[in-house]
Amino acid sequence: MRQFHVHLISDSTGETVSIVARAAIAHFEAVEAVEHVWSLVRSRRQIDKVLTGVEAHPGVVMFTLVDDELRSLLQERCRAIQVPCIPILDHVVGALSGYLGTESHAQPGKQHALDDEYFSRIEAMQFVLSHDDGQAVDDLEGADIVLVGVSRTSKTPTSIYLANRGVKTANVPVVPKVPLPASLFSLKRPLVVGLTTNVERLVQIRQNRLRMLHETGQTDYVDPEAVQEEITEARRIFAANGWSVIDVTRRSIEETAAAVLELYRRRSAPE
Repeated sequence: MRQFHVHLISDSTGETVSIVARAAIAHFEAVEAVEHVWSLVRSRRQIDKVLTGVEAHPGVVMFTLVDDELRSLLQERCRAIQVPCIPILDHVVGALSGYLGTESHAQPGKQHALDDEYFSRIEAMQFVLSHDDGQAVDDLEGADIVLVGVSRTSKTPTSIYLANRGVKTANVPVVPKVPLPASLFSLKRPLVVGLTTNVERLVQIRQNRLRMLHETGQTDYVDPEAVQEEITEARRIFAANGWSVIDVTRRSIEETAAAVLELYRRRSAPE
């Protein structure tokens, strides 16, 4: 495993540059990035501090800065110490500018403005937290999406990811010998999606979970036959109610959320 330093510099929260950098690095095998995140960089003094860090740990520099003076200073110093310095949004913004026939008017943190979309995400996050793991089942009709699945099928992290996109998501666990809430079967507005997975993968995930909790006893929770019965029963319920099903075995949280959103968009789109 080859390690290298990557400096992520932003005049806002650093979320954009971090996401892009991680997505790019994921294309390379046997490498591990040591991240140095420099957020809210908006002054010459802050740039000097960043560059001191870059000189101490030379590596790739990626940035989203809108101030021309700070950009030039960063690029010149990186050139002098011979480290790559990548303005990750320039090509995309330039292409949009050419297509739209107008110049961009950037300002730090503009994408994080306190607009309707921001408050929608906050409302969705509050909804997720109060409707996680079978809570507030009498209020499921207020959800946009309801995720259903056995334990450890990524229901909660997927719900949180969707909330960050402004989608109100509830999740309900399928527990052996415990009836699902009656309200789940009479929903009109929300899209209900069943999450399933491979038995071997689920047993492995559950075993890791028990180890983290220092639980070593053998239970039905990790018994392959019992787990297979859980998955089979859950899939039977999904089929009986006509719910869409997503297999999360080989999917990341982001991929599962994207698949759920695609189902949601198809359902919401006009015929």
